[in-house]
Amino acid sequence: MKEFILDARGLPKTAITTAIESGVDYILIEEEKANEIKKLGRVKLILQDKEGNLTEDFVIVKIENKQDEEKAANLAKSGKKVIVQTTDWTIIPLENLIAQSPNIYSIVKDAEEAKTSVGILEKGVRGVVLKTDNLNEIKKVAKIIKEDTEKLNMVKAKVVNIKPVGMGDRVAVDTTSLLKRGEGMLVGNSSAGMILVHGETEESEYVASRPFRVNAGAVHMYTRIPNGKTAYLSELSSGKEVMIYDFNGNGRVVYVGRAKVERRPMLLIEAEYEGKKLSAVLQNAETIRVVKPDGTPISVVDLKVGDEIVGYVEEAGRHFGMKVEETIMEK
Repeated sequence: MKEFILDARGLPKTAITTAIESGVDYILIEEEKANEIKKLGRVKLILQDKEGNLTEDFVIVKIENKQDEEKAANLAKSGKKVIVQTTDWTIIPLENLIAQSPNIYSIVKDAEEAKTSVGILEKGVRGVVLKTDNLNEIKKVAKIIKEDTEKLNMVKAKVVNIKPVGMGDRVAVDTTSLLKRGEGMLVGNSSAGMILVHGETEESEYVASRPFRVNAGAVHMYTRIPNGKTAYLSELSSGKEVMIYDFNGNGRVVYVGRAKVERRPMLLIEAEYEGKKLSAVLQNAETIRVVKPDGTPISVVDLKVGDEIVGYVEEAGRHFGMKVEETIMEK
């Protein structure tokens, strides 16, 4: 997950408060003003002493020539978190540094520069450092850094089997965010083939909508969490991060408010895409929905063999939730 830092040196309290309310990760401030910031909210601080040194292993390097670039690269490789300042904002030095280390942060003046920074060489900088008293710009940068975090290539998979599999323990994930139509969680019996399960955004004659909830399925299944990792649904609990995707593959991080495990009748749903299998065990209930390619939710009780649904495929192989290159067979 990318990090958002506000350089609050010389900024008014309103800018700092707005950054905290927008989910900023760090406030960069002179050490003598630390107590003032702590009164505004619980937030991590990067403190600058009178000699200009920073805490939390951060350093600022101004790039004016190739020697400065090499200095920044060496510091980043040693474990320092390097905030790069360029004399005129350019991409080339950042490309060179990002290619050598993940510990690179860029100083930006607005949301447009922030968006460019996080997209450089696809993986982008580790975070951005913004200095502005423009409250709208602070909010825009926060949205880019904290919400729009991942893009997956979703596939249209054809349903090949729907089978009741008796009673099982399923996890309903209540998040601290409201989901929109077309959004949900990717879950799967294998990390190689996952199905998008829609959030409970739809009204029903049986229950009211719960737009913060995804009834995600059986406890054993994988779901995606930030940084390309997976977790078992059984591992989710209050405060954990989980990824929400729309039917186009745009992902954002949300937080778990609670995860409810209850025993319910279950369905095995299997689908195929170009010879690859996607499968999930979901609760057998009208309120549980998967997603059609146009983003329309469809209840599992109405789903038929031959229908197309949205999913995601990758090469199998996970070790403690991290993707690995090894031979693993999951059936």
